[in-house]
Amino acid sequence: MLPNNVFRCRPWLPLATLAFSGALLAQSVEPARPWWSPGEDTPLPATLEYANGWGRFGLVNADGPVTTDGHPFFEALGSNGRGCVTCHQPADAMSISVATIARRWQETEGKDPLFAAIDGRNCPHLPAGDAAAHSLLLKRGLIRVSLPWPPRDSSGTAITPGFSIEVVRDPSGCNTHPEYGLDGERHEISVYRRPRSAINLRYVTAAGFGVTPFIGKTGMLAAKDPETGKPVNMNMMADAREATLKTQANSAANGHMQVVTPLSAEQLARIQAFELQLYGAQSWSNGAGSLVETGGPSGFGPRNLRAGRDGVLGNNTSNYVFPMEDKWANLPEVEGADAMARRAFRESVQRGHDVFFYRTFWIKDATHINTVGLGNPIKRTCATCHGMHMTGMDVANGWMDLGTTNAPWALEPPESPWAKELPELPLFKLTCNADQPPHPFLGRTVYTQDPGRALISGKCEDIGAIVIQQFRGLAARAPYFSNGSAANLRELVDFYDRRFNIRYTEQEKADLVNFLSVL
Repeated sequence: MLPNNVFRCRPWLPLATLAFSGALLAQSVEPARPWWSPGEDTPLPATLEYANGWGRFGLVNADGPVTTDGHPFFEALGSNGRGCVTCHQPADAMSISVATIARRWQETEGKDPLFAAIDGRNCPHLPAGDAAAHSLLLKRGLIRVSLPWPPRDSSGTAITPGFSIEVVRDPSGCNTHPEYGLDGERHEISVYRRPRSAINLRYVTAAGFGVTPFIGKTGMLAAKDPETGKPVNMNMMADAREATLKTQANSAANGHMQVVTPLSAEQLARIQAFELQLYGAQSWSNGAGSLVETGGPSGFGPRNLRAGRDGVLGNNTSNYVFPMEDKWANLPEVEGADAMARRAFRESVQRGHDVFFYRTFWIKDATHINTVGLGNPIKRTCATCHGMHMTGMDVANGWMDLGTTNAPWALEPPESPWAKELPELPLFKLTCNADQPPHPFLGRTVYTQDPGRALISGKCEDIGAIVIQQFRGLAARAPYFSNGSAANLRELVDFYDRRFNIRYTEQEKADLVNFLSVL
C-alpha cells in the first residue's frame, strides 16, 4: 500500500492546457519500454519520446543508437542489482520522477533494486517492503545521501569544520542510529536529495566561462580534474563534491550501487562518453503543439540543444538563455477552437519568457549572491542566476543559498506555515564556532534540513548552499529543488514569489509556469 500523497506531484495544468490537451494527447508517442531495468540489453534508439503531463519529452543520442548490452551505464554493476539507469530513466529526462517511482513500487511490490536498503529506504535499518520505510523516495523522489562527519577533502583527510551540528528532529532514525548516525560506528550524516538529470551534460560540465582556478562566488580554489589537473566548473552535483563525470560515476557506484569491484578505466570512459552525447528537452507541448517545428524558437527541443554553444553566459541582446526570437509574440489571428487555444498558449509562453528575463525583483539575504559585491538587496531577474545559454544553470562556478533548505524560508521547519508539507525530513541545528565568521544572514545558529555544501567545505557561509540545476526537461521530472519540496511547477514559482516577495500577478505566474513547461 502506498503512503498518503504519493501522487501529489502531478503537473499543475492551466485551464488553457486542459481545454486544449484532449485533441493533442491522441498524437502522443509512448515507447514500448517506459522503465529501463539494468541488463535488459535492448538498444537505446537514436531518438525517442515519452509522454508526460505537459506533453512529451524528447531524447537525442547524438552518436546514434546505443548498444546497452554490456554497457556500464545499463548493467547492474553492484551487489544490489542497480545500474546507473535505475535512477536516470529516459522517460524522466534521465532523472526519476515521483510518479515513476510510485508506479515501480506498485509493479514490483517494492522489490525493484531502486528501493535498495542502502539509500532507497529512509534508513537501511528500516524494514524491507514497508512503504513507510521508503516514504521520502515515494513521496518526494529523494535518495538518501550519507556523508562523512567531520567532512573529508578529496584525499580523504578530515577537515575541521567551522561549526558544530546536532540533530533536532530525526523522523527516520538514521541520524541518531548507533551504526548510521552522526555519533554511530560510521560517523555519517544522512541528507535526502533528488537525483540530477543526466542530459545536456556537455553544457553542465563545460570548461568555458567561469572555469578559472578560483570559485567565482567564494574566491576559494576550484576543484581540479584528477586526470588533467585543470580546474572544473563544480556545477554538476548539488554540493559540488565530485569534480568530473568519472569521479561522480565512481562515487555513485560505491555509494549507491554497492560495487564489489571498482569500475575500470574503460567503464568510466564509456559512462562519460554516453552521458556527454545525450541531449534532452520537451519536444511537444499539450498547449503549444510542436516544440521542434521548422522555423520555431531556436531555444526549444533536444536537437537545438545539440547545436547550441556551451559555456556561454546568456544575455538579453544576442545570447538569450532560452532563445525564442519573439516568434510567439503577437501571433496572427486564427480560426477554430484548437488553433485559438494553441495561439493563446504560445503567447503565454512568450510572456513567461519575458517575465523570466525582464521582470525585476529584489534579491535579498541570499548567500553567494548578495555576498559577492553586488549589494544586498539587488534588483535583478530570474536570468541573473539562471544565466547559462540553453540550460538555465549558473555559468559561474559555485553554489547559492536560496532558502530551499534553511529556516526561515524552507517549507519544512516547524516555524514555517507550510510545516506539514515535509514532516519526515530531518532537522539539524548548526552552530558556528566562536572563532569563525557567522553565516552572513542567519547568524551563528542555523536550522536546516540539509546543510548542503557546508557538509563538504565545513564553512558556516555554505550552510544550505546548493548548486543550481538545469531547467531542461522540467515537465518530465517533478518534483523540484534538491529536497523535492516543490511538487509541481506552480509550487516552484510560488516558492520564489514568497522567498523574495516578488508579488507576481496570477497572469505572470501562469505565464512563467507555461514557459517552464516547454523547456
